Amino acid sequence: MRFFNTEGPVRPEDHYLLPPLQRWDLDEVLTLIEQKKYFLLHAPRQTGKTSCLLALVEHLNREGCYRAVYANLETAQAAREDVALAMADIVQTIADEAQRQTGASGLDALAREVLALNAPTRALRAFLNQWCERSPQPVALLLDEVDALVGDTLISLLRQLRAGYPQRPEAFPSTLVLCGVRDLRDYRIHASSESEPITGGSAFNIKAKSLRLGDFSSDEVMALLDEHTKETGQVFTAEARDRIWTLTLGQPWLVNALAYESCFDIPEGRDRTRPIDIALIDRAKENLIQRRVTHLDQLADKLREPRVRRIIEPMLAGTALGEIPVDERDYLIDLGLLRRSGGSGLEVANPIYREVLPRTLAGGPQDSLPQISPSWLTPTGDLDPEALLDAFLAFWRRHGEAMLGSAPYHEIAPHLVLMAFLQRVVNGEGALEREYAIGRGRMDLCLRYRAVTLGIEIKVWRPSASDPLPDGLVQLDAYLSGLGVDRGWLVIFDRRPGLAPLAERLRVDETTSPSGRRVCVVRA
Repeated sequence: MRFFNTEGPVRPEDHYLLPPLQRWDLDEVLTLIEQKKYFLLHAPRQTGKTSCLLALVEHLNREGCYRAVYANLETAQAAREDVALAMADIVQTIADEAQRQTGASGLDALAREVLALNAPTRALRAFLNQWCERSPQPVALLLDEVDALVGDTLISLLRQLRAGYPQRPEAFPSTLVLCGVRDLRDYRIHASSESEPITGGSAFNIKAKSLRLGDFSSDEVMALLDEHTKETGQVFTAEARDRIWTLTLGQPWLVNALAYESCFDIPEGRDRTRPIDIALIDRAKENLIQRRVTHLDQLADKLREPRVRRIIEPMLAGTALGEIPVDERDYLIDLGLLRRSGGSGLEVANPIYREVLPRTLAGGPQDSLPQISPSWLTPTGDLDPEALLDAFLAFWRRHGEAMLGSAPYHEIAPHLVLMAFLQRVVNGEGALEREYAIGRGRMDLCLRYRAVTLGIEIKVWRPSASDPLPDGLVQLDAYLSGLGVDRGWLVIFDRRPGLAPLAERLRVDETTSPSGRRVCVVRA
C-alpha cells in the first residue's frame, strides 16, 4: 500500500504523489537546457526540489539527447573551508553518480587522477572538462544542496564552474542546475580568505535564471488526497479537505504530514471505513506541533538567528519593521517562514507556522511555570472565564515579573509569558489561536475550551506613547465581532520606565467596547 511521503524524494511505487515535472514549467526548463543555460532552482526545505530534479534527470536520459546526472553535495559540508577535502568529496560524488546513472565507465579512475594531479582549486574543473570530452552526448549536471557549502569551499565551487563555462558543451557541462534553499543572490559567503562577504552573484555571474518551486495549489492538494481515496476507498470529508488547505496553504510537507498523521498514525484514522473528518485533522495538527517533528523543529531553530529575530520579534509585537535590509527579508521568504501576500506585505507563510513560532518562543516560559491548580474549571470540567481571570491575576502578581527573563525575545516577553499560561490552561482540551502581523499594533488570542470562546487582545504601552486603551477597545471590538462573542479581555502591558512594582499597579477595570461588548481591561 502506498502512503503520504514526509521523508526524502517521492517514489511512485511507495508514495502518493503529484507528477514532479508538472510542478514547474517543464517547457521553460527544457528551453533553458536547449539554450545551454546555467540556472538555479530554489525553494524552502521539503517542498519537492529533489523529486523534481530526479524526475528531470530521468526525463532527459530517457529522451537520449543528454547525459543527465544528479548529485547531492551535502556531504561536502562537513569539510567546511577545507577546500582540498571538499573538492575531493565533490569530484568523487559526481563521478560515482555519473557512473551509476548513465552507465559511463572509468570515471572513478578519472576522479582519482585529477585529484592527484591538480590543485584543489582546479580539480573539479579538470574532472568536468575531461568527463564531458569523453561523453557521447552533452552533459546536463544537476547539483543539489549547493548552499550547504560554506566559505572558501563554496567560492571555489562557483568559480571553477564559472571558469569552465566557456568550454561548454564539448568540454564542460552543456547545462548546469544549482539547487538549494536560497537564491544565489542571497548567498553571503563569509570566507576566511576574504575581508568582506562575497555575494553569490559576483562569484557566479553566469546564472541565466532563478526558478522557485512553489507550494501546492488548492487543486493539487485535493488531487493528492484523492490518491489515498482511490487506493483505499477512505474519503476525506469536504470540511477536512478545506481544513487541510486552510492550515497549510499548500506547503507540501505539511499537507503530506497532516494526511499521513490522520490516515496512518491516529488509530481511528486507520479504519478505512471511517471518513477522515475535521476533528482528525485538528488532532493531527496538534500531534505534529507537540511532537516537534523535524520539519517544524528546523524552522523553530531558525528563531535563534539574529536576522530572523529582527523580523519575527516586531511581527509578533505588531510593530513596524524599521530598516531591515531586503536580503534579510528575502532570507526568511527563502526559508519558507514568511511570504509576501499582495497588499498586506510580509506575513507568516501558513497558519501552522503562525502557531508554531510563538509556541516555540513561549516554550521556555511554559517550562518555567510553577505548579498551577486548574481553579478555572467548574465541577463539570467546563471553563469559567471569571475564575480564569482571577487565576491569571494571581499568577501574574506572584510570578509575572520573575518569569519575564525566561522569554527569549525581550520585546515580547509579556506576550510569551501570557501565552505560556494560557497554553497550560487549554492543556489538550482546548485550543489557543494567535493572530499577529507587522504594523497591527497588537496580538490577538482566541482561547477555545469546549463551549467557551474567549477573545483576548494584547497591547503594549511603550515609552513616549499615549495610553493604548482607546485604540485597543476599537480593535478588540472588531476582533470579538469576528469571533461572534460579546465579551473579551484587553491586556495592556505597561513597559514604560519608572513604574511601581507589578504587584502594586496590576488592576482590572470593567468597561464596554464601542459596540457595547463587555471588556475586562487588565493593566499589567
